[in-house]
Amino acid sequence: MKKQDLFISLGVIIFFAPFFIFKDLYHGYEKVNQQLPLIMAFLKFAVLATFGEVLGLRIRTGKYNMPHFGLLPRAVLWGFFGMWIAIAMGVFRSGVPAYLDKFQTFSGIAEAMGGDFSALKLWGAFCISIMMNTTFAPVFMTLHKITDTHIMQTGGTLTGFFSKKIPFQQIITEINWKVQWGFVFKKTLPLFWVPAHTFTFMLPPNAQVLFAAFLGVCLGVILSVAARK
Repeated sequence: MKKQDLFISLGVIIFFAPFFIFKDLYHGYEKVNQQLPLIMAFLKFAVLATFGEVLGLRIRTGKYNMPHFGLLPRAVLWGFFGMWIAIAMGVFRSGVPAYLDKFQTFSGIAEAMGGDFSALKLWGAFCISIMMNTTFAPVFMTLHKITDTHIMQTGGTLTGFFSKKIPFQQIITEINWKVQWGFVFKKTLPLFWVPAHTFTFMLPPNAQVLFAAFLGVCLGVILSVAARK
């Protein structure tokens, strides 16, 4: 382990340790999380998902930051993505069980999702995850790829990113769809994201967005593997 890896590891421990050591701090976090869910979603993803991309860069290049990587614009974009993801999770978490409750076979799923672990709750979480990862996730991942490319093309600066229009048509035609479809969609969605989000939707609602943000760290590693391909 290099010195920079040690410093990063210590920094992560120092950042999160107070939430486990001081109960009042954690309770304060929960209170703010309930009162300002979207703002907290912005902050969670801006920190955790960006950290995931930094780890991905470390795996890919051996460095935590590079010219044109665009740490600041990535953090800002992840913040807005986090708000979008939080809203999507709320829609799927409420909508899928409500729809399944219309069928006699799945009756009671909406109620089960608010209770303790049960086979019905597991099935409900799986159905929510399937719907989210076959509709929302591919669109989100493609948009992320487009904005990621635009960050690098504009020099990795916040002003550069927002001063130029994103050439969606150009970038989307230049995406390596063999990797995007064959690896990111075809493999990571069914093998990782569906099980991971099934577990996510088994958690209490106030913990789901936080856990999804932690999964952003995994996303950074996945993207680094995709980049190597």
